[in-house]
Amino acid sequence: MRTSSPVCQVDPGGMWAVSRWDDVLFVLKNPALFSSQGFKAVMEPPWIGYNPLVHSMLALDPPAHTRLRGLVTRAFGGGTTRRLAPKVERLAEELAGKLVGEVDFVEGFATPLPAFVIGEILGLDPSLHVFFKRWADDISSIAPEPESAAHVVQVRTAIADLSGYLREVVAARRRAPADDTVSDLIHAEVDGHSLTEEEILDFLVLLLLAGLETTTHLLGNTMILLAAQPALWDRLRGDPALAAPFVEEMLRYDGPSHALPRIATAEVTIAGVTIPAGSLVLALVASANRDERRHADPDRFDIDRNAQGNLQFGHGIHTCVGALLARMEARIALEVLTRRFRRVELGAGEIRYNRTIAIRGPVVLPVRFS
Repeated sequence: MRTSSPVCQVDPGGMWAVSRWDDVLFVLKNPALFSSQGFKAVMEPPWIGYNPLVHSMLALDPPAHTRLRGLVTRAFGGGTTRRLAPKVERLAEELAGKLVGEVDFVEGFATPLPAFVIGEILGLDPSLHVFFKRWADDISSIAPEPESAAHVVQVRTAIADLSGYLREVVAARRRAPADDTVSDLIHAEVDGHSLTEEEILDFLVLLLLAGLETTTHLLGNTMILLAAQPALWDRLRGDPALAAPFVEEMLRYDGPSHALPRIATAEVTIAGVTIPAGSLVLALVASANRDERRHADPDRFDIDRNAQGNLQFGHGIHTCVGALLARMEARIALEVLTRRFRRVELGAGEIRYNRTIAIRGPVVLPVRFS
């Protein structure tokens, strides 16, 4: 596609896919021309009803996006990352100690680690962490057409359960405020007005799902790569300082985010192709990160490559607010696992992947550590 049709229409529904680095960057750098309402077009089809995720700042444009983003930047900044790092390391050590025999890495490590982090930030009940991943998987699986009648029920139930739980959390914080992001949102003001109940709910759904799903997939994709390339494991084990550059190259090479949907607000020409106003545009960030024009030998994982600046966390005003946290979690996970184990191998069971248009990663990953 990058070679012959860098801007072209694809299924489902004739979306315009943009696959080269420069063109994807152009889409992400111009929010006035490419509206984030694209998320609503993709993830709130008629069969789903109301999806709080696409009513959050994820799908908003300036000035509304600018005002709301400022409310959560502090919660996900460097201070929070530094405060949580020792706790993340302790939990990673605890989880690693339970990886005995053939285990599902997603269930045993890649989900509980980020679930703990997001639970700490939002002040959520640790006993409910087990539900976070199911809710995230179900809501992320929304597509223009459902897989089956059962899928419709499953997704609607997940939205109702998650929304109901978060409403209870908000009500509890109104009665007894705490030092957490939920309480901050309740007492925050934008242009002199408090957030509505729905705005707070939408915010929390975004923070919970975005903070969990992508980091879980990043850790899962990382184990698949390391099982296939044991020499990389040996390098990380021998030099823990390589964990940070490894994470950057992993984000470029096989990061969880594959596409960011946008709506063209006016007719626009990209790479000589004219996209009509109102069209759904899919910025293929995973393709851009492997663009031959940007990186030499892009399909080869190179820990010594300077992969910083990749588009995995977006670009510009919609750069992921949790990028620092995700990097910290992945780095600490690598350091702990390579320090404790000599090798990771794929297990005998089947690897199962999610089915979404925007992100990719394993939901079941049998592995064996030695």
